[in-house]
Amino acid sequence: MNVLFITLLNMENVDERGIYTDLVRELASRGINMHVVFPRERRTKLPTELTSIRNIKLLKVRTGNITKTSFIEKGLSTLTIDKQYLKAVKKYLKDVRFDLVIYSTPPITFVKVVNYLKKKHESKTYLLLKDIFPQNAVDIDLIKNRGFIWRYFRKKEKKLYQLSDKIGCMSKGNVNYILQHNSFIDKRNVEVFPNSIEPVEIRVNVNKEIYKKYHISEESTLFVYGGNLGKPQGINFILKVIENFHKVDSGHLLIVGSGTEYKKIEKHIHNAKPKNVSLHKNLPKKEYDKLLENADVGLIFLDKRFTIPNFPSRLTSYLEYSLPILAATDKNTDLKDILSEAESGLWSESEDIESFIDNAKLLSTNKELRTQLGLNGRKYLEAHYNIKETVNIIIKHL
Repeated sequence: MNVLFITLLNMENVDERGIYTDLVRELASRGINMHVVFPRERRTKLPTELTSIRNIKLLKVRTGNITKTSFIEKGLSTLTIDKQYLKAVKKYLKDVRFDLVIYSTPPITFVKVVNYLKKKHESKTYLLLKDIFPQNAVDIDLIKNRGFIWRYFRKKEKKLYQLSDKIGCMSKGNVNYILQHNSFIDKRNVEVFPNSIEPVEIRVNVNKEIYKKYHISEESTLFVYGGNLGKPQGINFILKVIENFHKVDSGHLLIVGSGTEYKKIEKHIHNAKPKNVSLHKNLPKKEYDKLLENADVGLIFLDKRFTIPNFPSRLTSYLEYSLPILAATDKNTDLKDILSEAESGLWSESEDIESFIDNAKLLSTNKELRTQLGLNGRKYLEAHYNIKETVNIIIKHL
């Protein structure tokens, strides 16, 4: 049985931990011949290449630069990647008949390659919906509602949904939103396929030596935000958090990530010089995991303007390490409902800085509460977000 997974993420190291690499490895462990198509950006100066590891074939397609580049170059590279993928698949995988094609958003521009495989191989198609675009861009004023750019991408979005035999959404909120705003979709073809991982063993001994590396007092309650630092996170609210975090006795806020708004945060911290807030660029996966292993609270931020129910992937990382969650998001995400159901964290609406700081104070001073919320979250992860179980949602369609 042959399955093709198409993604924009770098999958060079398929043994690295993550929601997509864990998915690919788990499918491969079931005896499925996995084929992964992903970009090899121009800056690497490396050609398109097909390699193998175990029963996983990796098709690395030379593309334009998609990450760590200008908005214009990223946009142009994303628009041309569909043709580049299709050309590479026809050349390097022409003798393989795919039973299933899995692809994730972003982007929504895999229409040509998915359509080709569906017609040529009669492949079943499965969309992992991680990003509801272009509406999410409209919500935070990146593109004009119903303007030319919106119409172009909305057409692509509808086509991708129509090509997909099944659409796996991150949460019930995502399912409801997609069906409500796309009446042409058969509700029988939409289901919940949550962000899932292969959880590490539960930590036993915490070593706070890593605190010294980041110049944090070992007596501090360490609050960590890790991930993208862009407009979707509601950067102005994060700046307010930075300004007010001195009110959280014994708390230390460590922000780790990168994105379009990184410089803005860096400049703000440089000018304000808060004593209990620090900022670091993205860390290697192992280093970041070690940091989470020794942290006390995991943070999630989303812009208050979102009308779509975003569901941040970093949630699973925090739950994995038994971290209580402190979230500040819009009202439309059902993340707050999951935190309530799992009894794994505290929530505030973005822009409600008083509520957020009050929750931070409570978590900073109440170790017993942190421990209980963390344990609850870990149990919820094992019950609902373990890839060994959730992968069966996809396999049943084969």
